Amino acid sequence: MSNSYAQPILRTADLSEGLCTVERLLGIADLGGLEVDFDVRISSTRSLSAVLAVLPDAGWWAEGGRSGSSERGDDPSVFLPIRLRGWAEAPETVKPFLQAVGDSPATVRWDFNAWPEAPEVGLGVGGTRGAFVTLCVHARDLDLEEPAADCTVFVHVKQVEAERAPWLAAQVGLRVIGDLVMAPY
Repeated sequence: MSNSYAQPILRTADLSEGLCTVERLLGIADLGGLEVDFDVRISSTRSLSAVLAVLPDAGWWAEGGRSGSSERGDDPSVFLPIRLRGWAEAPETVKPFLQAVGDSPATVRWDFNAWPEAPEVGLGVGGTRGAFVTLCVHARDLDLEEPAADCTVFVHVKQVEAERAPWLAAQVGLRVIGDLVMAPY
């Protein structure tokens, strides 16, 4: 299975504007099978406790080549900073997660069945492999490596359907604002 490709369409300091854009994009998608994935880099015990309260079964691992992880049954507070991921969560978890992360860099990725047909650019319905929307908070990139004070919305598409990204942006009154990049997962 190959990774999707993502392109940013909105950068804003207003988290509610980012969430509104995500909702508008989801409004044109086939939301069958909708689930949400979370990824966060945690450095403080306060954020760790809050995120674990929202995602108690999330997997985590220590960063920087250290060996601590949820698989080993380790205490995550001993291994900060850590990377934590929650997979296939309910959409209702998004707002509590975003409140819990505080100022930690994080992503929320909505995963669904398909993008709609885009006849203006010669594309049929897009399949599940490239049907995602990601909201990055406190980071400019999907890998959570470039800190930022704002948030960015990315649309994901198949690489062979790259023209779908600007088409999607236009459907919600926006345009692409950066390069198409391979998503980390």
